[in-house]
Amino acid sequence: MQPSEAALPADLKTLSREDPLHLLLNAVTDYAIYMLDSTGKVASWNAGAERFKGYSSHEIIGRHFSAFYTAEDRGSGLPATALRTAETEGKFEAEGWRVRKDGTRFWAHVVIDPIRSRDGELLGYAKITRDLSERRLAQQRLDETREALFQSQKMEAIGQLTGGVAHDFNNLLTVVMGSLELVQKRLREDPLSARLVENAMQAAQRGATLTQRMLAFARRQDLKPEVIDIPSLVLGMNDLLNHSLGANILLNAHFPTTIGPVRVDPNQLEMAMLNLAVNARDAMPNGGSVTITAHEEMLGDHDKLGLKEGRYALLSIADDGVGMDSATLVRALEPFFTTKGVGKGTGLGLSMVHGVVEQSGGRLFLESRVGEGTTASLFFPIQRPQRRRPGDPWTKVPFHPRRGRRRLGAAQYRGDA
Repeated sequence: MQPSEAALPADLKTLSREDPLHLLLNAVTDYAIYMLDSTGKVASWNAGAERFKGYSSHEIIGRHFSAFYTAEDRGSGLPATALRTAETEGKFEAEGWRVRKDGTRFWAHVVIDPIRSRDGELLGYAKITRDLSERRLAQQRLDETREALFQSQKMEAIGQLTGGVAHDFNNLLTVVMGSLELVQKRLREDPLSARLVENAMQAAQRGATLTQRMLAFARRQDLKPEVIDIPSLVLGMNDLLNHSLGANILLNAHFPTTIGPVRVDPNQLEMAMLNLAVNARDAMPNGGSVTITAHEEMLGDHDKLGLKEGRYALLSIADDGVGMDSATLVRALEPFFTTKGVGKGTGLGLSMVHGVVEQSGGRLFLESRVGEGTTASLFFPIQRPQRRRPGDPWTKVPFHPRRGRRRLGAAQYRGDA
């Protein structure tokens, strides 16, 4: 529907349906091409505008074009600024969010040109809008892929450097510890010297533990993988986790009745879980809760984690602690990076977890928000996929540290009780 002659200024006469220009504008469906009067009210409307803005001509003609702007942009006066810029500078061009009739948003490229009479009087504006939502989404995905590739390459480079240093340092420590053991045997009758040697031995052992974590991050550690059941492994760590977390942390476990086995070094996985649990504890100085969950998940060929297509066991440890901002989260897996105070952390805990999971064919994925907590998700390929039967109950088994170290039976853990 076209506007009436009375709805337009004298120099903006409505194009007749037989006019070639009108036919041309209405044939364009990828662009919204329409006119505004000098106050910013819509004076004409083409098929492209109706297609992606959702208004028919009789619904929008006569209304102010600010209806297409978000509430934030209207509050900042952007529509008036756009018209003023077009009038004074001869053109307004920008990209930003616009609003459809149904309230949804789309990313638009907008051009506004002034329309003047022969004597220079402002009669209105010609406005062209293009929906760039799909292009913007594609660009975002491309940027995310590039960032993931960059992070992967950076971590690989750090891993190679760390692995080389750790390997050489580990060889040196082996010599040091061997020599200290020999000295210990010769100093049994000298308590003072024996105590000094024992201190040196403890320091060397801590250094050896440090290098093992570095080698784990670099994926150069020798693993002894076994096919294990994740819920059973977590069950066996009940006392250890309760003791590590302390009495002011409530530990919960949520598992389905069946989950496929994974192939991983159980000792290293226990160490990884303990590291994650301790990190969760440190993020909740005033107490809170830690929730351990596990379930099966099917990943596609183009999953953002970069894993092969297939079925995976997802083991997650979540806390409701202080969380991390985006800048900290990006660096969280880097070796020696820590937010803890001097002497309270080596910065290798998450690096070690990353190395163990990657060496087992899986992936570590971190999610965190400031004030909302952190979730560490460990993906492991399932050896023999088992599907959960429809109707099978889920187990929600709370640990109660304040009520004593109660060991739960495997049947309770698996939802068979």
